[in-house]
Amino acid sequence: MKKTMLLFFMIMFMIGTDTFLISPLLPTLQELYNVSTEISGWMVSAYALGYALFALIAGPISDGLDRKRVIIGGMIFFSISTFLCGIAPTFWWMITFRFLAGVSAAFVSPQVWASIPLLVSPQHIMKCIGIVTAGLSLSQMFGLPIGAYLASVHYSTPFFVIGICSAILGILIYFTLPHLRPLQQESQKQTVFSRYNQLLHISKTVPSFFAYFLFQTGNFAAFSFLGKWLSDQFQLEVNEIGSAMLILGFGNLTGNLFGIKLVNKFGKTRSLYGGIIVLVVLYLILPQLKYVLFIEVFFFIIFFITGILFTIMMSALQTLSQTARGTIAALANSSMYIGQMIGAALAGFLYVIFHNFSAIGMFTASMYIFSLFTFKRAGIIKNIESGTKQKTVS
Repeated sequence: MKKTMLLFFMIMFMIGTDTFLISPLLPTLQELYNVSTEISGWMVSAYALGYALFALIAGPISDGLDRKRVIIGGMIFFSISTFLCGIAPTFWWMITFRFLAGVSAAFVSPQVWASIPLLVSPQHIMKCIGIVTAGLSLSQMFGLPIGAYLASVHYSTPFFVIGICSAILGILIYFTLPHLRPLQQESQKQTVFSRYNQLLHISKTVPSFFAYFLFQTGNFAAFSFLGKWLSDQFQLEVNEIGSAMLILGFGNLTGNLFGIKLVNKFGKTRSLYGGIIVLVVLYLILPQLKYVLFIEVFFFIIFFITGILFTIMMSALQTLSQTARGTIAALANSSMYIGQMIGAALAGFLYVIFHNFSAIGMFTASMYIFSLFTFKRAGIIKNIESGTKQKTVS
């Protein structure tokens, strides 16, 4: 089982790295394809668009299939589409291949989250989710430098390396992962709409996902403008901001890997509610700090806690249904993307009006408070606290 979790870790690291890969390559690709700065941004957006559009479809479809085959197929197509980015002859071919890479990733990521509860005992689910999530955190830390380093050889090198490594991971999954077929034979005959209908009829579903959406909206509102704030308030250079972001990523990674010990000590309910309350206080204090060193300490603590909370939330959402885990993971991803979009837009609006980070900190704190009360009303944390699972509606 350790080998499988290691492979899941590597899959999420590879997908996460590919997500951030294009940013350092934009100037080179813009010159190569002779496109304007405004249009060049679509090479980043195309991946996210492909993921967001197909995640909601991929999740329900996968719930009626063998998850092992879905992961392998997704990784192979992800490998091919990423590799083809390295030889894209025109700008629109690059957009097409980036879009297809996002579509492929949308079929892989939900399967990883959905497979964990099927492969490990309930008491180890959170630990495994933390390990796999650490792959994403690590990609956030090193995705940009990896892309920049490989691109120093040739702009196509990062695409070739990730494409080849992804293909190898697909082969390893074939020999390592057991078959994960639907629990019920009838589940294979259900449509995409019937799966969503089944899940949404569970009373805890809507408030649970709304609470997760509120949390991610506040999270990304703050995250999107931390760099801008450091630049305007403290006149930090790009490399100095990068160092601060590295500390942030390290805090998130540490929370993913080692936060489970704190959760086991205090319990999942206290850890979730207490963690959110601490984050509210920290975000209210953060804009008032005058020294960068203190801010970096706060970054580490904030995202250490965020890493812990993410594992609790994901493990709680997976208890909503035993036969719709892919759908649940897809909805979680979509909720995060929508929260990211809305949070960043509102944060930009607040930053322009108030010209400081205090308003954003207050907005994030308010989103966290609303999220806490919504989670409490949903009662979903009791599912993982007691180790029970929600009965599937047939």
